Order: sequence, then C-alpha cells, then structure tokens
Amino acid sequence: MDEALVRSLTPGVLTILVRRGADFAAAEDAVQDALIEAFRVWPAAPPRDPKGWLVTVAWRKFLDQARADSARRRREDLTEDEPPLGPAPGVDDTLQLYFLCAHPSLTPSSAVALTLRAVGGLTTRQIARAYLVPEATMAQRISRAKRTVSGVRFDRPGDVATVLRVLYLVFNEGYSGDVDLAAEAIRLTRQLAAAIDHPEVAGLLALMLLHHARRASRTGPDGSLVPLAEQDRGRWDTRMIAEGIGILQAALARDRLGEFQAQAAVAALHADAPTAGETDWVQIVEWYDELARLTDSPVVRLNRAVAIGEADGPRAGLTALAALDEALPRYAAVAAYLHERDGDPETAARLYAEAARKAPNLAERDHLTRQAARLNAGRRR
Repeated sequence: MDEALVRSLTPGVLTILVRRGADFAAAEDAVQDALIEAFRVWPAAPPRDPKGWLVTVAWRKFLDQARADSARRRREDLTEDEPPLGPAPGVDDTLQLYFLCAHPSLTPSSAVALTLRAVGGLTTRQIARAYLVPEATMAQRISRAKRTVSGVRFDRPGDVATVLRVLYLVFNEGYSGDVDLAAEAIRLTRQLAAAIDHPEVAGLLALMLLHHARRASRTGPDGSLVPLAEQDRGRWDTRMIAEGIGILQAALARDRLGEFQAQAAVAALHADAPTAGETDWVQIVEWYDELARLTDSPVVRLNRAVAIGEADGPRAGLTALAALDEALPRYAAVAAYLHERDGDPETAARLYAEAARKAPNLAERDHLTRQAARLNAGRRR
C-alpha cells in the first residue's frame, strides 16, 4: 500500500467531510477510521478510485459516529440528506484546508498546532519541539483547540499570517529530515503566492527556496550532518537560489518588511557568498537585529549571537549569548562552538557532549558527539 498516496489524499477527504457538515473533530476521527480500514483492505483489493473510496468510507464512519452519540442526535437528520457517493473531484483542497483550520474562533498558536497535527501530519512531539514547550503542554493545547471547534461550521477561513506560520513549521520539520514535508510546503506556498499578492507570502517562498537549494549538501554519504561552513557549495541549486533571491528582492522593494522577508535576507547572504569565509556577517547581524525587533524571539537572539561571534569575534558572541536563557534548545551547541573558536577546547568539548544529549534528532546528536570526541582526542595528543 502506497503510504505517500494516502498522505496526499487525506487533506482532501477531510475537507469534503467538513463541507458536507461534519464538525472538524468528528471528521478527523472518521478519516482516521477510514485510513485504518484502507490499510486493512487495500493490500488485497486496491480500489480504482482511492480518494472516492476514502470519502465514502469516512462519510459512513462519520454517520455511524453521529448516530451513536446520544448527545448529538440532531445529526441523524444528515442521513436524509446524504449526498450521492461516487468519484471525488480531482481538486487539491490542501491549501483551503489550511485556511479552514486557521479558524477565527482559535488563537493563532492553537490554530497552528491543530493544523500541524490534523493536516500537516506532524506528531505532538514534533509540534511541541517547534514551539519550545513540553509535549504534554502541546497535547493539552491541541485537545482544547479540538474542543473549541467542535460543532463549529468551518465556513470562515482564518488569516494569512496563521497559514504562513503553519507552512513555515511544516517546511522546517521536513527540512530537518524527520519527516519529508519540505517539498510539499514549497508547493503549497507557491500556490498561495500565485493566489495572494502579499510580501510576506513572497518572503516565505523565497526563504524556503533558499534553504531547499542547499539541501543536497546538508548531509554526507553516510547521512552525517554537514555544517553550513563545510558544505560543498558546488552542490547548491543555483537556479533555485536565483529564483529565491529574485522573489525576495521584489518583496523587499515594497517596503513592508516582515519576519519571513528578514529571514530570507539572511539566507540570501549565505547563499550569495562564494565561500564560507566571504560571508557578509556584518549584514547578517543587521538583519538579525531587524528580526529581533520584529519577533523578540529567543531563537533569533541565539542565532544573532552566532552571527556576532563571526562578525566581531567569539568573545563578542559569548557576551551576546550570556544574556540568553541556557535552557534554550541548541544553547549548549552554540556555546560550544564559540568557546572552541575562542581557544577553550576543554569547555567546548564538555558543552558539545551536553548539547549531544539534548539533540532533537539522531543526525544532530551524532554530529555533536563527533565534535566532542574530536576535541577530546586533540587534548590527549
């Protein structure tokens, strides 16, 4: 059974159920039940119309749930108006579903979490990591969001800013290598850019393209992580870089700066440097200053400390780092890098080992472990 096909069909099936009158929580449950049935039935008897099959089964599952729920017996009226079942329209409803999940009755953070879970396919743990909160806290947030929209008709789409946040987080999860969602996020952002003339939509698309252009060089043949400074720039996709920079320049010319345009400007400066040593770190620090003003994000300030360390020396970077919370993800890794550049391999090795224990994925853990081992071996010689 083709799991990628099932993943691509799920948002459209969920959208159809919502359009037919199912509230979001019940529709999501019905679609999940239909997927379980598909995994059981399809290997022996694959349907000719997979999407139509999923719509049919999910709708029947929803009706079964509605009939069984004594507190919602009013839904039994839906059985009299059940729409004819058959081939589902071959329309990509994914982006529309993103907007529907960004419902005005939800706070932006809850809408993002709900959409990532229901449409993006991310786990609660992955979403919690993106928001820098415990998994249990995020599970409660998603549950509250589902309760909030239970019984609400999804006829009022949410705002663009919330949808952009979702697309950005989906791309980041795909780019990390845990789940391959980066290309899908770019596809949807292209659709959004074609439909909406908005500089931040363009900024996000540029940011995605500039990051994605470097993806082939991010890991070695053995799957090991390759830091930006050590990447083979000959493997970067120059056409994608040129497209991203062109989109960014057009957006910046409109003089409506936003978070994604500023992030894309940083990515463009990295992509435009012929070598790591020729990177314009002074400009990158200036863009991080803009980002800090726009977002007040601790992650932005952490990246800014690295940039200051490159532009003004590791001592200056460590001074900027000292103002931040040591509990920040990747704080120890940044501190290790700056201490190594400052000529303190003992402290750097200890911090690399600490960062490895806290790493969010296997590739990053292995990379940090190798850095610690390299420094420890050098001290023993």
